[in-house]
Amino acid sequence: MAPPSPLLNIIRFLMLTLLLGAAAAHADEAADLAQKVHDRPNGRDLTTLGRMVLTEKGRAPRIRELVTYRLDKPGGETANLIRFLDPEDIAGTGLLSIDKTDGSTDQWLYLPALDRVRRISSDRKGGRFVGSDLYFEDLQERKPSKDRHRLLGRQTENGLLCEVLESVPLDAGDSVYRKRISWIDPATAIPQRVDYFEKDAGAPSKRWLLRGKKRNQGYWTITDSRMIDLASGHETRLVVDSALYDQKLPAKLFTSQALADESLESEYRP
Repeated sequence: MAPPSPLLNIIRFLMLTLLLGAAAAHADEAADLAQKVHDRPNGRDLTTLGRMVLTEKGRAPRIRELVTYRLDKPGGETANLIRFLDPEDIAGTGLLSIDKTDGSTDQWLYLPALDRVRRISSDRKGGRFVGSDLYFEDLQERKPSKDRHRLLGRQTENGLLCEVLESVPLDAGDSVYRKRISWIDPATAIPQRVDYFEKDAGAPSKRWLLRGKKRNQGYWTITDSRMIDLASGHETRLVVDSALYDQKLPAKLFTSQALADESLESEYRP
């Protein structure tokens, strides 16, 4: 058999170069979209008042009132505080999360019944937060650089043509999830749906759905969302009744000391 001609070798090389270039460009587009979602304008700080509604088959919905605070600190850290207000059995319970510039997160939980602040260890990121369908990891900010991203195409979700984005942790031990698939509205950079796949699951174990959003002080605000346990059907709904941006929240609000004393943040509630 005659060896391939030099021209054929050149054509093969050019085709391979084009394919590799297209794949790299596709990966760049995926990473850019993930970064766009992460960087969506959200104000310097945010305070919300709302409800967590827990629903499971055969039981009446359980409603919990809560307030949340977020502050983007100078230097790139983000601080989040969640405080439950009602009913009595959970009132005062709080969670403080500090998302650091290196991608790690420190979390502390305050339990009024014990009157103590407890640090959440990293091996508990898959623990359920106050019996909801939210893991502690779901309440952390995840930097796009910690995942490998891939565009899977376009699909309609929530009546919008969305980019479908797959995100896989670069370090398998860094997340409860093996991967996440997000349906993202490119016009607003807001996910309409996210499927969560845990390490040993071939199918998603949880699904997050957007059910309401509106503009508030010029910022898109998610006003109604749901996290569903697909195995049990248990559902956690988060409803935002009011939101205030750029109140100049003080950094002292986001400390473990303030976590144990809710009187320090009551003046900033909507």
